[in-house]
Amino acid sequence: MSQSPIEPVTEKTFSSYNRQQGSFYASVRRDYHPSLYQTVLNHHTSTGGQLHTLLDVGCGPGSATRALAPHFAHATGLDPSEGMLDTARSLGGVTSNSEPIRYGVSTAEHLGENLLPPIVESSVDLITAANAAHWFNMPPFWARAAHILKPGGTVALWTSSNICAHPSMPNAAAIQAAFDQHQERHLVPYFEPGNLLTRNRYATLPLPWTMEQPVPEFDPSSFFRKNWEIGEPFYTGEQGVDLDMFEKMLATGSPQTRWHQAHLDLVGTEKDVVRILRREIERLLHEAGVEKGTEKVQGTVQGTLLMFKKKM
Repeated sequence: MSQSPIEPVTEKTFSSYNRQQGSFYASVRRDYHPSLYQTVLNHHTSTGGQLHTLLDVGCGPGSATRALAPHFAHATGLDPSEGMLDTARSLGGVTSNSEPIRYGVSTAEHLGENLLPPIVESSVDLITAANAAHWFNMPPFWARAAHILKPGGTVALWTSSNICAHPSMPNAAAIQAAFDQHQERHLVPYFEPGNLLTRNRYATLPLPWTMEQPVPEFDPSSFFRKNWEIGEPFYTGEQGVDLDMFEKMLATGSPQTRWHQAHLDLVGTEKDVVRILRREIERLLHEAGVEKGTEKVQGTVQGTLLMFKKKM
């Protein structure tokens, strides 16, 4: 029986980024923890996957592409945003053959068929999408992925859920309540269906065998899911950031970006909802005895990795 998925809409927030926005995004977003990348590689290779060709979809500024490319002979990053790709190209990255990563403009539904030369049938070993699949139109994505993957190839999709206060942070429970209130009061009206998919950790993401028209090339018996829970590092740098960096990081979330787009006159002022949350966290840290000038936010997230194998 097919589940009733939340269907994402076409992503319009990050795909419209210019180079300046892409550079800012790359400068404040954390990379994924090495344990996540190692889990992807271990499962891919232990189930027969080869290390010849990597395709990273919705690559943004290329963090995941650069992390995985040294394990593959060839690597390509795809994104619909030229601004994001300009940033990715400027940051470089090479494969195991010292070949530069190739970046190209493409949607997840076309997966590089528009490139010169195009991504062709049965040519890719591993397809990855880091915090991006919730913006894909999944039926054409799965069909195209089945076409370009080699037999025994892998698709790896992962996402993080809401940021949470790390339990070790002073006044963590009250700060968590402030996070939750910020989401519900200010950001929920700016959620798109894709944001709901991240909140439920891809529980309702359309899978190849749950869609109205299943994609039979994928094997449900080999489906792999791994969860990272609160306190388990999903990103690097979870040891804490100062409040200036925290404010910048928070502003790159898609609902927050849409709030800013709707309130241009309030961005960066004391009425900016990110600034309001920052001030509340400052107050709660001071209440717990943290001295002014030493405030840090230690955040953590839940994460989920889904991996799929194309039949041999």
